Order: sequence, then C-alpha cells, then structure tokens
Amino acid sequence: MVIYNVTVNVDASIHQDWLVWIKEHIPQVLSTGKFNRATLTRVLLDDNSGAFTYSIQYRAHSREALDDYYKDHAEGLRKAGAEKFADKMLAFRTELEFIDEYSVDFE
Repeated sequence: MVIYNVTVNVDASIHQDWLVWIKEHIPQVLSTGKFNRATLTRVLLDDNSGAFTYSIQYRAHSREALDDYYKDHAEGLRKAGAEKFADKMLAFRTELEFIDEYSVDFE
C-alpha cells in the first residue's frame, strides 16, 4: 500500500474557511476511487507565526491507483484549493510506503 501524504500550512486568516473546505475536499478525492481511506490530522507545532499545519493521509489501493490519480484527477483537485486560497495556503506532498501496523488492546 502507498500512502499519499499532503501537508498543508494554512494562514490563520483563512483557517476556519479552509477547515470547512478541506472536510468537503477529502470526500471528493476519495470519490475518485483511487483511495480507500483518508485521515485528517493537525500537526502539533509550537509555531509563533499563527499559522496552522495539517496532514492529510490518503491510503491508495496500489501504486497504480496513485499513478492513475496523478494522471486523471490531481491537477483539477489541486487547482480548486489554489484558486480559492491562493498564497494563504502552502501544500507539499510526499509518498509513503506502508510497511506494517501495530496496535495494543487494553483490557
């Protein structure tokens, strides 16, 4: 499995509007059929700039599914956020290879 991670730094002036938007945007990305799950997390930073940083992790069905997403969907979906928030939002993307997952059950 490949995880497509999008880290976004959001200016405080648009933070609430962006949060509403991203919660609508994530289902749009999932509706492409290339991912089976997404997680939205806030990065906990001691940042005096007033900005907020988030990570959205999309779990792709396969490497091929992620490549198809790039080819068929990514540009249009990225453009929507860039047009709406311009320079008040900065995103960078990384790909992660899923190796294993562990959990502990407490009784």
